[in-house]
Amino acid sequence: MIVEIVILAMIAAFLGLRLYSVLGQRAEHEEESIPHRFDAGDKGEGKDPAAAKSTKPAPSQFQQRQPRLEGVMPAVERGVREIASADPRFDIIAFLEGAKGAYGMILDAFWKGDSETLRQLCDDDVFASFDSEIEGRKAAGHTLDNKLIRIEETRIHSASLEGRTARVAVLFIADIAAVTRDKDGNVIAGSLDDAVESRDIWTFAREVDSADPNWLLDETDQG
Repeated sequence: MIVEIVILAMIAAFLGLRLYSVLGQRAEHEEESIPHRFDAGDKGEGKDPAAAKSTKPAPSQFQQRQPRLEGVMPAVERGVREIASADPRFDIIAFLEGAKGAYGMILDAFWKGDSETLRQLCDDDVFASFDSEIEGRKAAGHTLDNKLIRIEETRIHSASLEGRTARVAVLFIADIAAVTRDKDGNVIAGSLDDAVESRDIWTFAREVDSADPNWLLDETDQG
Protein backbone atom coordinates (compact mmCIF):
# COMPACT_ATOMS: atom_id res chain seq x y z
CA MET A 1 0.00 0.00 0.00
CA ILE A 2 2.77 2.40 0.93
CA VAL A 3 4.56 1.55 -2.30
CA GLU A 4 1.44 2.40 -4.33
CA ILE A 5 1.10 5.76 -2.55
CA VAL A 6 4.74 6.61 -3.30
CA ILE A 7 4.33 5.70 -6.95
CA LEU A 8 1.17 7.83 -7.27
CA ALA A 9 2.94 10.76 -5.59
CA MET A 10 5.85 10.49 -8.01
CA ILE A 11 3.47 10.42 -10.96
CA ALA A 12 1.63 13.49 -9.64
CA ALA A 13 4.90 15.34 -9.12
CA PHE A 14 6.03 14.48 -12.63
CA LEU A 15 2.76 15.72 -14.15
CA GLY A 16 2.95 18.89 -12.08
CA LEU A 17 6.44 19.65 -13.34
CA ARG A 18 5.33 19.09 -16.95
CA LEU A 19 2.31 21.36 -16.49
CA TYR A 20 4.43 24.11 -14.89
CA SER A 21 6.95 23.81 -17.71
CA VAL A 22 4.25 24.36 -20.38
CA LEU A 23 2.35 27.14 -18.59
CA GLY A 24 5.53 28.86 -17.45
CA GLN A 25 6.95 29.07 -20.94
CA ARG A 26 3.63 30.37 -22.31
CA ALA A 27 3.40 33.02 -19.61
CA GLU A 28 6.93 34.19 -20.33
CA HIS A 29 6.08 34.58 -24.03
CA GLU A 30 2.86 36.43 -23.23
CA GLU A 31 4.85 38.98 -21.19
CA GLU A 32 7.10 39.79 -24.16
CA SER A 33 6.29 42.95 -26.12
CA ILE A 34 4.65 42.03 -29.42
CA PRO A 35 5.53 44.47 -32.19
CA HIS A 36 2.52 45.85 -34.06
CA ARG A 37 2.61 46.32 -37.83
CA PHE A 38 1.34 49.91 -37.67
CA ASP A 39 3.32 51.12 -34.61
CA ALA A 40 4.79 54.57 -35.17
CA GLY A 41 8.25 53.26 -34.34
CA ASP A 42 8.04 50.25 -36.69
CA LYS A 43 10.91 50.39 -39.15
CA GLY A 44 9.66 47.52 -41.26
CA GLU A 45 11.69 44.70 -39.65
CA GLY A 46 9.85 41.42 -39.97
CA LYS A 47 7.03 43.10 -41.90
CA ASP A 48 5.08 41.11 -44.45
CA PRO A 49 5.80 42.89 -47.76
CA ALA A 50 2.44 41.88 -49.23
CA ALA A 51 0.57 43.15 -46.19
CA ALA A 52 2.54 46.39 -46.17
CA LYS A 53 1.74 46.95 -49.81
CA SER A 54 -1.96 46.52 -49.19
CA THR A 55 -1.97 49.39 -46.70
CA LYS A 56 -1.13 51.98 -49.36
CA PRO A 57 -4.21 53.92 -50.52
CA ALA A 58 -5.27 53.03 -54.02
CA PRO A 59 -5.25 55.91 -56.47
CA SER A 60 -8.68 57.40 -56.99
CA GLN A 61 -10.59 56.84 -60.23
CA PHE A 62 -10.01 60.47 -61.17
CA GLN A 63 -6.24 60.19 -60.61
CA GLN A 64 -6.14 57.12 -62.85
CA ARG A 65 -8.17 58.75 -65.64
CA GLN A 66 -7.05 62.35 -65.65
CA PRO A 67 -3.68 63.21 -67.20
CA ARG A 68 -1.46 65.95 -65.89
CA LEU A 69 -2.53 69.19 -67.56
CA GLU A 70 0.67 70.55 -69.00
CA GLY A 71 1.02 74.24 -69.79
CA VAL A 72 -2.11 75.43 -67.98
CA MET A 73 -2.49 77.80 -65.07
CA PRO A 74 -2.91 76.22 -61.60
CA ALA A 75 -6.37 77.80 -61.35
CA VAL A 76 -7.45 76.00 -64.51
CA GLU A 77 -6.18 72.64 -63.28
CA ARG A 78 -7.82 73.21 -59.91
CA GLY A 79 -11.13 73.95 -61.63
CA VAL A 80 -10.90 70.81 -63.73
CA ARG A 81 -10.23 68.70 -60.66
CA GLU A 82 -13.15 70.27 -58.78
CA ILE A 83 -15.48 69.36 -61.64
CA ALA A 84 -14.13 65.82 -61.77
CA SER A 85 -14.62 65.43 -58.01
CA ALA A 86 -18.26 66.50 -58.35
CA ASP A 87 -18.86 64.43 -61.48
CA PRO A 88 -16.92 61.13 -61.63
CA ARG A 89 -17.95 60.73 -65.28
CA PHE A 90 -16.02 63.83 -66.34
CA ASP A 91 -12.98 63.03 -68.44
CA ILE A 92 -10.90 65.92 -69.73
CA ILE A 93 -9.69 64.17 -72.89
CA ALA A 94 -13.19 63.05 -73.87
CA PHE A 95 -14.50 66.53 -73.07
CA LEU A 96 -11.98 68.25 -75.36
CA GLU A 97 -12.76 65.84 -78.19
CA GLY A 98 -16.46 66.50 -77.72
CA ALA A 99 -15.89 70.26 -77.57
CA LYS A 100 -13.94 70.14 -80.83
CA GLY A 101 -16.77 68.25 -82.50
CA ALA A 102 -19.37 70.65 -81.10
CA TYR A 103 -17.36 73.63 -82.38
CA GLY A 104 -17.53 72.33 -85.94
CA MET A 105 -21.20 71.32 -85.71
CA ILE A 106 -22.33 74.65 -84.24
CA LEU A 107 -20.41 76.72 -86.78
CA ASP A 108 -21.76 74.63 -89.64
CA ALA A 109 -25.35 74.90 -88.33
CA PHE A 110 -25.00 78.66 -87.88
CA TRP A 111 -23.60 79.16 -91.37
CA LYS A 112 -26.37 77.06 -92.91
CA GLY A 113 -29.10 78.67 -90.82
CA ASP A 114 -29.98 75.37 -89.12
CA SER A 115 -31.76 76.70 -86.05
CA GLU A 116 -33.02 73.27 -84.98
CA THR A 117 -29.49 71.90 -84.53
CA LEU A 118 -28.40 75.06 -82.73
CA ARG A 119 -31.30 74.74 -80.30
CA GLN A 120 -30.02 71.30 -79.25
CA LEU A 121 -26.40 72.41 -78.77
CA CYS A 122 -26.76 75.89 -77.21
CA ASP A 123 -28.40 77.33 -74.14
CA ASP A 124 -31.29 79.77 -74.53
CA ASP A 125 -29.24 82.98 -74.59
CA VAL A 126 -26.65 81.78 -77.11
CA PHE A 127 -29.35 80.23 -79.28
CA ALA A 128 -31.33 83.48 -79.28
CA SER A 129 -28.25 85.40 -80.42
CA PHE A 130 -27.45 82.95 -83.22
CA ASP A 131 -31.07 82.74 -84.33
CA SER A 132 -31.36 86.52 -84.45
CA GLU A 133 -28.36 86.75 -86.78
CA ILE A 134 -29.75 83.97 -88.96
CA GLU A 135 -33.05 85.80 -89.30
CA GLY A 136 -31.17 89.01 -90.13
CA ARG A 137 -29.29 87.25 -92.95
CA LYS A 138 -32.50 85.84 -94.34
CA ALA A 139 -34.13 89.25 -94.29
CA ALA A 140 -31.18 90.70 -96.20
CA GLY A 141 -31.16 87.81 -98.68
CA HIS A 142 -27.62 86.85 -97.71
CA THR A 143 -26.14 83.39 -97.33
CA LEU A 144 -22.85 82.21 -95.88
CA ASP A 145 -20.55 79.88 -97.80
CA ASN A 146 -18.06 79.34 -95.01
CA LYS A 147 -15.74 76.39 -94.47
CA LEU A 148 -13.81 75.23 -91.43
CA ILE A 149 -10.45 74.37 -92.96
CA ARG A 150 -8.77 73.03 -89.82
CA ILE A 151 -8.64 73.43 -86.05
CA GLU A 152 -5.07 74.28 -85.19
CA GLU A 153 -5.42 74.15 -81.43
CA THR A 154 -7.96 73.28 -78.75
CA ARG A 155 -7.03 74.31 -75.21
CA ILE A 156 -8.76 74.72 -71.85
CA HIS A 157 -8.94 78.45 -71.14
CA SER A 158 -10.73 78.32 -67.76
CA ALA A 159 -12.71 75.88 -65.66
CA SER A 160 -14.89 76.31 -62.61
CA LEU A 161 -17.59 74.66 -60.56
CA GLU A 162 -20.26 77.20 -59.63
CA GLY A 163 -22.60 75.51 -57.21
CA ARG A 164 -23.56 72.37 -59.13
CA THR A 165 -22.89 73.91 -62.53
CA ALA A 166 -19.65 73.02 -64.27
CA ARG A 167 -18.34 75.63 -66.72
CA VAL A 168 -15.37 75.01 -68.99
CA ALA A 169 -14.13 77.63 -71.45
CA VAL A 170 -12.19 76.34 -74.45
CA LEU A 171 -9.92 78.34 -76.74
CA PHE A 172 -10.24 77.26 -80.38
CA ILE A 173 -7.67 78.46 -82.89
CA ALA A 174 -8.91 77.59 -86.35
CA ASP A 175 -8.52 78.49 -90.01
CA ILE A 176 -11.83 79.48 -91.60
CA ALA A 177 -12.61 80.44 -95.17
CA ALA A 178 -15.56 82.86 -95.11
CA VAL A 179 -17.72 84.00 -98.00
CA THR A 180 -20.96 85.98 -97.95
CA ARG A 181 -23.25 85.86 -100.99
CA ASP A 182 -26.24 87.98 -101.96
CA LYS A 183 -29.62 86.62 -102.97
CA ASP A 184 -28.32 86.08 -106.53
CA GLY A 185 -25.31 84.07 -105.32
CA ASN A 186 -22.78 86.78 -105.96
CA VAL A 187 -19.85 87.07 -103.54
CA ILE A 188 -20.15 90.32 -101.61
CA ALA A 189 -17.55 89.59 -98.91
CA GLY A 190 -14.71 87.17 -98.20
CA SER A 191 -12.94 84.55 -100.28
CA LEU A 192 -12.72 80.76 -100.25
CA ASP A 193 -9.10 81.02 -101.35
CA ASP A 194 -7.89 82.84 -98.27
CA ALA A 195 -8.45 81.21 -94.90
CA VAL A 196 -8.45 83.54 -91.93
CA GLU A 197 -7.29 82.56 -88.45
CA SER A 198 -10.12 82.66 -85.95
CA ARG A 199 -9.62 82.63 -82.18
CA ASP A 200 -12.79 81.82 -80.28
CA ILE A 201 -13.34 81.20 -76.58
CA TRP A 202 -16.48 79.16 -76.11
CA THR A 203 -17.78 78.28 -72.67
CA PHE A 204 -19.67 75.02 -72.21
CA ALA A 205 -21.84 74.36 -69.17
CA ARG A 206 -23.52 71.36 -67.59
CA GLU A 207 -25.26 70.51 -64.33
CA VAL A 208 -23.09 67.84 -62.70
CA ASP A 209 -26.16 66.15 -61.18
CA SER A 210 -27.96 65.90 -64.51
CA ALA A 211 -28.56 62.51 -66.09
CA ASP A 212 -27.94 64.16 -69.46
CA PRO A 213 -24.20 63.88 -70.23
CA ASN A 214 -24.30 66.59 -72.92
CA TRP A 215 -22.78 70.03 -72.46
CA LEU A 216 -24.40 73.16 -73.88
CA LEU A 217 -22.66 76.17 -75.37
CA ASP A 218 -23.22 78.80 -72.70
CA GLU A 219 -21.14 81.75 -73.90
CA THR A 220 -19.06 82.86 -76.90
CA ASP A 221 -16.21 85.34 -77.02
CA GLN A 222 -13.23 86.27 -79.16
CA GLY A 223 -9.83 84.99 -78.06
